[in-house]
Amino acid sequence: EVHLVESGGGLVQPGGSLTLSCAASGFSFYNYGMTWIHQAPGKGPEWIGAVNMVGNTTYYADSVRGRFTLSKDNAKNTLTLQMNGLKVEDTGVYYCVRGYYDLWGRGTQVIVST
Repeated sequence: EVHLVESGGGLVQPGGSLTLSCAASGFSFYNYGMTWIHQAPGKGPEWIGAVNMVGNTTYYADSVRGRFTLSKDNAKNTLTLQMNGLKVEDTGVYYCVRGYYDLWGRGTQVIVST
């Protein structure tokens, strides 16, 4: 079966850090660019970053550029989102998404709060 499974979410104080991971299985991970989507409580999905299929080019939303780092490890079939300098507005569910948004994980919850 084809799966994307996110992990690494949790509760963190403002200014803190978290690392999210997305484990891919059941398909040729190296053939796809990947995206992270953030959904804050009560709001729609927000594109926050993407990486090309090779893993050597990344793109970021202005809201996270300089704080978040996205990486893709084709040998381990893993997508990672390193989040530093977290803000309260980063709270929400983070989804790992394949290619042209044809496969989504179930998401992992991040809460940034004092």
